[in-house]
Amino acid sequence: MNDIAELLRLAPVQRGFAATLIAGAGLPIAGVWILGLEVVPLRFAMMHVALLGVALGALLGIEPLLVALALCALSGAALAPLAARPEGLAGPLGLLMTLSIALALLVLSIAGGNATRAFEWLWGSVLATQPADIVALAVVVALLAAFELRFHRSLKLLLHDRELALCSGVPVAALTVGLLVLMSVAVAASIKLTGALLVDAVTLLPALAARNLGQSFDGILAWAVGIGAVGAVSGFLLTLWSDQPPGPVLILTMTAITLASYVVRGKR
Repeated sequence: MNDIAELLRLAPVQRGFAATLIAGAGLPIAGVWILGLEVVPLRFAMMHVALLGVALGALLGIEPLLVALALCALSGAALAPLAARPEGLAGPLGLLMTLSIALALLVLSIAGGNATRAFEWLWGSVLATQPADIVALAVVVALLAAFELRFHRSLKLLLHDRELALCSGVPVAALTVGLLVLMSVAVAASIKLTGALLVDAVTLLPALAARNLGQSFDGILAWAVGIGAVGAVSGFLLTLWSDQPPGPVLILTMTAITLASYVVRGKR
């Protein structure tokens, strides 16, 4: 414990802790939306889009996170018109994922020596978090929270039943655009912490656990935020204690909490 206390006095560790707490408390909101809209493949597609953004940033000498956020936002907006189709987004998301990873590998090959930093995003680097990363993450979380608060009732109806929402006068098309854009940038915002391959640690897993424990949409949201914050902080402290990579430790911590939630649900 003394070693952890000493580590927490270091500026890089403090920045990593702040970023982990912000992500854990805010990004599960996007996870609740992803489950509600039944677009689970979205986060996997956006991982690849974010990697393409990171690769482009490395090639062009631009901050990779900003490029990843912008590219994911544009991709989410482009998908919105397809969301209302009977066949849904499965096909377009598969195409987007395949195209993005192919382009990312091509760009990384062209970037050559500049690609080294980009590969670090596959595994996450929470202790390399910079103040600008924390600001960007905080802005994304603030947008998620503001959107949820502003359109809370409409979102509850839309995530429950799209057709009923349409009949009730809810602006389904506009809300869908907003949701897809925000869910996409949430995925991009989390890859610096967990790595592109383990984004679910701070988005989907807290939401899955919350669905097992919450009795209503409001309850699920509250549980998701609480589980995300507690799980993220616990995983971060375990990372310091065990001296292991943060991405795998975070996702193992969240997985343990999620599995425990299934046990609790089974006993009800």
